Amino acid sequence: MTELNLNIREKVESWLNDPSIDEATKQELRDLDSNPSELEDRFYRELEFGTGGLRGVIGAGSNRMNRYTVARATQGFAKYILEEHGDKAGQPSVVIAHDCRHFSPEFALEAALVLAGNGIVAKLFPSLRPTPQLSFSVRSLKATGGIVVTASHNPPEYNGYKVYNASGGQLVPHEAERVIGNIQALTSLAEVKRLSREEAEAKGLLVWLGEAEDEAFVETVAATSVNRELMVSGAAKDVVVVFTPLHGTGNLPVRQALQKLGFSQVHIVKEQELPDGNFSTVKSPNPEEREAFAMAIELGKQVGADILIGTDPDADRMGAVVKNAAGEYEILTGNQSGSLLVHYVLSQMKETGKLPANGAVVKTIVTSELGAAIARHYGATVFNTLTGFKYIGEKMNEFEKSGEHTYLFGYEESYGYLAGNYARDKDAIVASTLICEAAAYYKRQGKTLIDVLEELYQSFGYYRETLASRTLKGKDGLVQIGALMNDFRSNPPKSIAGVAVTDLLDYSQGLDGLPKENVLKFLLEDGSWFCLRPSGTEPKIKFYFAVRGTSNEDAKARLARLQDEVLARVDA
Repeated sequence: MTELNLNIREKVESWLNDPSIDEATKQELRDLDSNPSELEDRFYRELEFGTGGLRGVIGAGSNRMNRYTVARATQGFAKYILEEHGDKAGQPSVVIAHDCRHFSPEFALEAALVLAGNGIVAKLFPSLRPTPQLSFSVRSLKATGGIVVTASHNPPEYNGYKVYNASGGQLVPHEAERVIGNIQALTSLAEVKRLSREEAEAKGLLVWLGEAEDEAFVETVAATSVNRELMVSGAAKDVVVVFTPLHGTGNLPVRQALQKLGFSQVHIVKEQELPDGNFSTVKSPNPEEREAFAMAIELGKQVGADILIGTDPDADRMGAVVKNAAGEYEILTGNQSGSLLVHYVLSQMKETGKLPANGAVVKTIVTSELGAAIARHYGATVFNTLTGFKYIGEKMNEFEKSGEHTYLFGYEESYGYLAGNYARDKDAIVASTLICEAAAYYKRQGKTLIDVLEELYQSFGYYRETLASRTLKGKDGLVQIGALMNDFRSNPPKSIAGVAVTDLLDYSQGLDGLPKENVLKFLLEDGSWFCLRPSGTEPKIKFYFAVRGTSNEDAKARLARLQDEVLARVDA
């Protein structure tokens, strides 16, 4: 072990000498003996358990995703579950699901066996399932918590681990802090309690879930339709849909839910239909990226599709592509899809007399204000949360307990949407059914979703948004991200592109009753805004930009000026 500082060397040696760590893992570390910088990156910290759980590159080491970091995190979560369950009747239980990524089944089983070692019943799906189904199943099975092994749309070398509370929502900060405290209190892997698979099954502490849960989830999603009678009576069959699950978990549930609503012309991108942890046909399995839809667009042209939909690997994000009046395919942004869905859901509820007087729409602080304007037009109250669907889920719980508001719809600009109260996480399956339903409804009126979007712009203003990011990996990257945030916080711009900055919202101070988070949002005199937010799950910092113009051209010009000037300072 040459050229390693003493602290890193000791950490590597502790893994090599630990009898609980398998020989293959140790050999992987020995093979890196001539690569001190790689060893340092693998051991300079413990893989951080944040409010979103774990996410990192797969490999040996304390700063990597492997069965040992998963086991350690699960031991901390198990203690939290036992504390939460307290004196309640019956054994505590946790539902576990996983996606198609490398080692996802192994990590899910490892988590189950650690839970079993702590006397907690692990209810495990035997094969890949969508993240929103995990949230649904936690609620429907009245579990004490949930775990899903996924890295969402990260590159193939990543995996991750998210934890859920009894409401089916991801842990919010005050809950996650307790789990983090439990994890940090562990001094060695020997403190992790674990049963073998055989022991866990024999004791009834490992239970396998199956088709009954699948059918319940899909039927619940289909029942969330706001126009089911019209769909099944014929509107759905007139719409040609192309769907790509991008090698992930959305394949079966999206198709099944669409079928229940009467969509019979659904074409699957065959090259991207089956699970593939390498995501071999795309640069990134992310429906936010245009490249991810390349094959879907080609198929759409062949079959004359009205709408194309894509879901990310764990099927909690949905992207849509729509044919415009010129016959070209336009990719909708997350903000555009969200605004269309707010309009469709609320307008249909109003038309059928089902729109409650106390309705609420929930969005995040970096999401477009177009959807908010539409929601208020229909008399709904709009609530803003920090970025992350866990905060939207928390709002849903508040509404359920107080009865002051009826949840109608929640969404975030990063392609996450949820209608209905059956889950507490974003759901690409219900988003897929609703966007196809909207396309079918408006097609009967001779309109495309692009036409409807233009009508909304004419009524509420031409809102335009964009997102930029800078990926800064490793230890040095964290330092650079911190320096950028400090620079904008301590030296805020007085104007951008000739427009005065009127307000700096520093959410690290806990604004508007929200939890403290390292986010800066700058408000400009003309109603534009931009925001800086370090990602909680990836080694990057994100920059959000939003404007409201008098025309499409005006909005595009304003947005370009805003983005160019801010990023010029970032990259200086």
